[in-house]
Amino acid sequence: MTRRSSWHAFVAAAMLVPHGLSAQNAAQSADDAGVREALAVVDVWLEAQQAYDKIPAFSAALVHDQEIVWSAARGVAHRDTGAPATDETLYSICSISKLFTSVALMQLRDRGLVSLRDPITDHLPWFALEQRYEGSPPITVEGVLTHSAGLPRESAHPYWSAPDFVFPTMDEVRDGVPRQETLYPARRYFQYSNLGLTLAGEIVAERSGSTYHDYVRENVLAPLGMHDTFTEMPEHHRGGRLATGYGAITRDGTREEVPFFQARGIAPAAGYASTALDLARFAAWQFRLMGDTEEVLHAHTLDEMHRVHYVDPEWNTFWGLGFSVNRRNDESFVGHGGSCPGFRSQLVMQKEHEIAAVFMANAMVAAGTYAYGIYDLVAAALKAVADSSDEAAVVASEPSVDGAQREGPDLAPYLGTYSAQPWGSETAVVRWKGGLAFLSLPTTNPTTTLNGNRLDHDQGDVFFRVRSDGERGEDVVFERDASGAVTGYRVHGNLSARIRE
Repeated sequence: MTRRSSWHAFVAAAMLVPHGLSAQNAAQSADDAGVREALAVVDVWLEAQQAYDKIPAFSAALVHDQEIVWSAARGVAHRDTGAPATDETLYSICSISKLFTSVALMQLRDRGLVSLRDPITDHLPWFALEQRYEGSPPITVEGVLTHSAGLPRESAHPYWSAPDFVFPTMDEVRDGVPRQETLYPARRYFQYSNLGLTLAGEIVAERSGSTYHDYVRENVLAPLGMHDTFTEMPEHHRGGRLATGYGAITRDGTREEVPFFQARGIAPAAGYASTALDLARFAAWQFRLMGDTEEVLHAHTLDEMHRVHYVDPEWNTFWGLGFSVNRRNDESFVGHGGSCPGFRSQLVMQKEHEIAAVFMANAMVAAGTYAYGIYDLVAAALKAVADSSDEAAVVASEPSVDGAQREGPDLAPYLGTYSAQPWGSETAVVRWKGGLAFLSLPTTNPTTTLNGNRLDHDQGDVFFRVRSDGERGEDVVFERDASGAVTGYRVHGNLSARIRE
C-alpha cells in the first residue's frame, strides 16, 4: 500500500476566531521550540503506529485556545485509488454526532421550549415503550442526555450487523418502539443508548417546528463556521473527500472494505461526517465561550453541559449533558468518541488549559488512545507557552536533567529508528525535553515510555540514561562508520543497529 503524509502546523492560515489575542500572540504556540520538539515526537509515534496498526488513513488536529497548533494527515483515503488523506478529508464521526444533537436540544431548553425534567412523552406522545419496572421514575430529557434513562441501547433493528449495516428510517424507529421495553429503571444505571439520542433529535424537530437536519445546520453548524460537517454521510463525496471505511484487522493482517452506510433515522445519535479541522473549530468555540457571553449557546449553558450530571453506581462512568466527562492524571476532560462501521474518531478537550486533540481514522482502531496520546505528548509544552514566566519558558524549550540551561552536542546525528529485534520491534531516538530519549515502538503510552528513558550527554558519543530519581544510569554509546554517520548504539555492550533516519 502506498502511504503518503501531510504534516504541518497552522498559524495565520488556520487561525480561529480570536479570543482577546492578537494574531502574533495567538500563533506563538506553533512557533515555540518546546511545542515543535513535542510535535516531532508525535510525528515519529504516529508514523510507526499507523504502520503497525495497519491504518489506511487518519487525520488529526491539536487546538490551543483559538489556534490550530498542528494538523496532520497520513495514508490513503481510498485504497483503490491511492488518494492521500488530508486534514480536510471527511470521516464518519458516528457518536460525536450526539454532541451536536445535545447542543441543539439545550438551545431549545434555553428558549423555554423544553425542560430537562420533562418526561419525553410530553414531547413525543407516540413513545409507547413498555416500562418493565413498577415504580420507576419517568424517562426524562435529562435521563436521555445522560444515558441514565434505562432505555435499551438500540432501536429494534439490527443496523450494526454486517454485511450491509441497514439503518432504520425514523418511521421505522417509531414503529419499533412498541416492541421494546426498558432495560433498567430510570436513573438506576448508566446504559449508553443510541435510541435515547435519536429521541433527543426527534424532540428537537418537534419543538423547533423544523426538520432535525435543517435546525442543526442553521442553528449550530453554520453559526460555528462548520461548513464541512454533515448531519448525514454525504453520498456525493463518496470516492472523493469522504474516506472509504475499513474494518478490524483479520487473521491475515488485512482490513476489508466496509460498505457505505447512512444512519438515516439514527442520524442524531450516529449519522454525522466531519473533518479534523471542523472538529477543531468546534473545540475552539467551547474554549472561547466563557463568562456572560453567548454564541450558539450561553456560556453558562455550555458549562452546565460539561458538568457531571450522572455517576454510575460503580463510579466508573461519568456523564454531562451529552458530553462524556472523565479524569486522567488529576485533570478533567470532556468530549466524545465515535465508532461506526469502518471509522473511529475521538474528540478530547481539557478546558482549564484550553487544549483539545482530534483523531479520526478510516479503520476500526482505538481512536481514544491516539487522541490522548497526542495530548499527553504536547500538553506540557503548550501549558508552558501559556505561562508568561521566564521559568516556564525555559522548562518548555531547552532544559537539562536538573532544569538548568546548558549547551550540548548537536543531537541531530543521533535521531532515527533503531532495531529492537527480537525483543521488541523498534526504538526511536528522539529529542525530548531538550535532550534525547528512547521511544519504544509501537506503544500505546508514548509519554510514559519517553519519561522513563531520557538520555543525557556525557562526552563524545557517550550518553547515559537518567534514572527516575535523577541519578545516572547505564551508558548508551553511539557508533559511527568511516564517514562519520551514526550506525547504531550499544547498551551493556549489546548493539542496536540503526534502520532508518
